[in-house]
Amino acid sequence: MSKSALGILVSFVILAVAAPAATASTAHKTRKKPVKAAQQKVHHRQHGRHHLASHAAVPVARASLVQKAGMHRASYAPAPAAAPVYTAGDLAGLNATRDPLALRSNAAIVVDAQTSQVLYEKNASVPLPIASLTKLMTALIVLEGKQNMDEVLEVSDADVDREKFSSSRLRVGSTMSRTDMLHIALMSSENRAASALGRHYPGGLPAFVAAMNAKAKALGMNDTHYVDSTGLSSQNTASARDLAKLVAVAHQHALIREYSTDDKYAVSAGRYTINYMNSNRLVMNSNWDIDLQKTGYITEAGRCLLMHTRIDNRPVVMVFLDSKGKDSRLADAGRVRKWLETSRPQNLVQATARQG
Repeated sequence: MSKSALGILVSFVILAVAAPAATASTAHKTRKKPVKAAQQKVHHRQHGRHHLASHAAVPVARASLVQKAGMHRASYAPAPAAAPVYTAGDLAGLNATRDPLALRSNAAIVVDAQTSQVLYEKNASVPLPIASLTKLMTALIVLEGKQNMDEVLEVSDADVDREKFSSSRLRVGSTMSRTDMLHIALMSSENRAASALGRHYPGGLPAFVAAMNAKAKALGMNDTHYVDSTGLSSQNTASARDLAKLVAVAHQHALIREYSTDDKYAVSAGRYTINYMNSNRLVMNSNWDIDLQKTGYITEAGRCLLMHTRIDNRPVVMVFLDSKGKDSRLADAGRVRKWLETSRPQNLVQATARQG
């Protein structure tokens, strides 16, 4: 055999030996790739679950930035708790008064309307903000002013509350009679109506407020002072004792009795009609016999209520100032009623200040 033929034979032998090794190596590499890819998929799936779980664990109120590539982690602290709101009575320490009836009101008085005998009192001589109880004097001045009750009055921008920014269902430009203004001011404590009544008095609101203070002085309401016809200002102040005197006089006017105790009233305000409800739901309770009432509330005054009612065939005046809780003034009226029905007091029961 020649050298060239021998060389060719040797080359074939080498190729035959090398081919299976090469195939095995290629197959080995091919098998590795799916394993690696699968591992990467598992890793990404696990990472995804961890990512979702970690986001689900973060509260909505907290935001964070990943501290990576110059980014810094930040978190938001919860808002501080609102400061407690204190009324004028609380600030004067009236909430420390011992009260045998456990009333929630800081000041109160109960008077036999027939004999004028004071049956119960609690801080009754302390002047406090009276909120919309002011409107009872507003009604008295309107009626005693002998103005035309059918005259049409208009709500203006001057009647918008810029003291407490309270809302009103009476739009600027609304028109209605003076008697309807008085009706919804007493029954539903409509502030713009009360403001309009004061503005349309001869001499305007300043003259109206002067007449309110003059009337208070004439009635012996020595702890009373008015600055507006609505009660939105906390500078409208009176004692429970003074307000009991006002109730006795206001009760003589049939319109005040009627308007303050209507449970609902629909009033035409020009191009639209408004349905009003009484602000005191006790007038809709058949278990109560109420022939005059007024409610009031601003932050400084707390919840206020005055009523002329009949309990166990006895005419009674109740005044509650600076009561805590939306329905607490009504509950206080219930407590007094139960006490009157069960005890039938003839003499004064008085709450006293705590000692020490």
